[in-house]
Amino acid sequence: MNQIGRKIFSAAMVLATLICAVVVLVPLISILIYLISKGIGSVNLDFFTHLPRPVGEAGGGMANAIVGSLLLIALACLWAIPVGVFGGVYLSEFGKGTMSSVIRFTADVLTGVPSIVIGIFAYTLFVLPMRSFSVLSGAFALGVMLIPVTLRTTEEIVKTVPVTLREAALALGINRFRTTVSIVMKTAMSGIMTGILLAIARVSGETAPLLFTAFGNRVWSQSLTEPIAALPLQIFAYAISPFEDWHRQAWAGALVLIGIVFALTLISRFLTKTRYQAHH
Repeated sequence: MNQIGRKIFSAAMVLATLICAVVVLVPLISILIYLISKGIGSVNLDFFTHLPRPVGEAGGGMANAIVGSLLLIALACLWAIPVGVFGGVYLSEFGKGTMSSVIRFTADVLTGVPSIVIGIFAYTLFVLPMRSFSVLSGAFALGVMLIPVTLRTTEEIVKTVPVTLREAALALGINRFRTTVSIVMKTAMSGIMTGILLAIARVSGETAPLLFTAFGNRVWSQSLTEPIAALPLQIFAYAISPFEDWHRQAWAGALVLIGIVFALTLISRFLTKTRYQAHH
């Protein structure tokens, strides 16, 4: 292929990639614009501070659902993130042999398991023995979804830490555990945080597992063993209702949920950019 042919081929490939990028962006931007147009008019102070009104009454808000979602995510992170992070560090630093391969394979499989299956698993493990839907069961289901993403991301990030840092610490007489915790994990922390935020963004909008566990609640939950409202559940319930005002609030809830996920994604991108600049 001569020089002119190579230039034509290169230009064609650039054009093809540009077209593919546009094909991806157009539906995404269209959905976002439509969501803003339908929901922005209903996003106000009452939406964030008031409870849902009784059936058929206009007005109210999703304060309990917003707080419920934040509580479920916080409790899920409380137990799942340490498991995922330290599991990923173990696989990267000490994981050798058959057991480590099994753990990696299991994490990869668990990443692809439909969320509704995880919901049924949590229902069997928590709801049936407790005879009640609860905050704990919802947090468990979301935590199970957090672990594999956090674990695999942490493993890959820790692997990018230069071996020379480990060797220098060991040469100074620092033991392996202290080297891993104080040097390796500290160096990789921004990348680990990025993976954690992306995992949280992924589970924030999950509805199916919460239908089997948290179930939903139209008032404030007083106990971790009671059903609790969550933004995806409230959106689902309002979207399938026959009331126009509930449809309006469902659009507003969807917009707020997208805003939360978008904010988490932006933060993760910022951390990634900061980490890249620090290494260059």
